[in-house]
Amino acid sequence: MSTFRTFENLEAWKACRELRLFAAREIVPVLPSIEKYRLADQLIRSSRSTTANLAEGYGRFHYLEKAKFCSQSRGSVFEVLDHLITAVDEQLITEAYLARGRDLAQQADRLLNGYMKYLRSAKSSSEDSPA
Repeated sequence: MSTFRTFENLEAWKACRELRLFAAREIVPVLPSIEKYRLADQLIRSSRSTTANLAEGYGRFHYLEKAKFCSQSRGSVFEVLDHLITAVDEQLITEAYLARGRDLAQQADRLLNGYMKYLRSAKSSSEDSPA
């Protein structure tokens, strides 16, 4: 029996999912209601973008396209981190929340960098192969 592999098997996607869930389940609920359509909305959108871009890139055929979507996902990871810093600066969340978010963002970034390195090496290997 063969197993169907999807983006869900990627360690980078799993790490981004943890960051997304952290934002949605732990940060957004503690933000004041006035931030519902401001910071909370931006935080939800950027955290969702971390996983969505990886999923979309996974469905592409070419390594460079996959890497482009990984890069967009990586940008969204740092956008989430910036929103968390903003929330601390505006005294909307504690430093402890920021520290947890920073750890999750760092883990996602590390795994995304590794996946992009793998994609670059896979691309190079395919270019070296005889046609």
